[in-house]
Amino acid sequence: MPFSEILLEVADGVATITLHRPEKLNAFTVTMMKELIDAFDVTDADDAVRAVVVTGAGRAFCAGADVSGGGQTFDYESQGSREVREFRDGGGLVSLRIFESRKPVIAAFNGAAVGVGVTMTLPMDIRIASSSARFGFVFARRGIVPEAASSWFLPRIVGISQAAEWCYTGRVFPAEEALAGRLVSRVVAPEALMDTARGIAREIVEHTAPVSVALTRAMLWRMLGADHPMEAHRVDSQAIFERGRSADAIEGVTAFLQKRPAQFPMRASADMPAFYPWWPARAFKP
Repeated sequence: MPFSEILLEVADGVATITLHRPEKLNAFTVTMMKELIDAFDVTDADDAVRAVVVTGAGRAFCAGADVSGGGQTFDYESQGSREVREFRDGGGLVSLRIFESRKPVIAAFNGAAVGVGVTMTLPMDIRIASSSARFGFVFARRGIVPEAASSWFLPRIVGISQAAEWCYTGRVFPAEEALAGRLVSRVVAPEALMDTARGIAREIVEHTAPVSVALTRAMLWRMLGADHPMEAHRVDSQAIFERGRSADAIEGVTAFLQKRPAQFPMRASADMPAFYPWWPARAFKP
């Protein structure tokens, strides 16, 4: 599938999605939104892809929305959305698509990640930053509000107090503060960033069962909104029962006993258990 504002490459089980408007610091556009959604459709459908790494080209990860249109950048009524009930936030559409991914997603922040450049990464599973990266939830400084469903994701990741400080002040902060606030799990030297991200991805590719990872990803994210641990227990019980009798479990235990790498036969595109998905269906697009 040809793309104009992102790159998609697959090698050794790892898909790398690169935001690719380096001359514009990878500023987010409608085209980029659509291409990111399409790219995650591609990675979900491709059993050769076991993990996804997202990064940016050039000096920035993503400098936020492209505001070259001037003061009416965020006036969506003037751009054709006639009623609020028909409008859908583009960053939110990307976040929701990433949330639905069957493959784990790793953000590799090579530089500045501001506005939608950081909020769209919140449903990614692991975030790693270069020491040169900077972050900013700058919405209040632009007269708007956090988007991309970040009011749901951010407090769950960093806690309500840290989320409030970053969003209310709108200030830009360094990678070390992002690490202290649990927005990212590691800060590494710029030259080590992609090797670190791909190293984690290869651990997934080389040692885990695709269906197990897809189920685990869904369980971890979906249970963030559960009312009681009994909800997790019910899903755990179904998953353990189904996985325990699967060809993957037989292979996993046998390989462990034989001290050899496992060769898991089941695939996330076709072999998910019958109870998946266990949550109510919600329309992704208007």
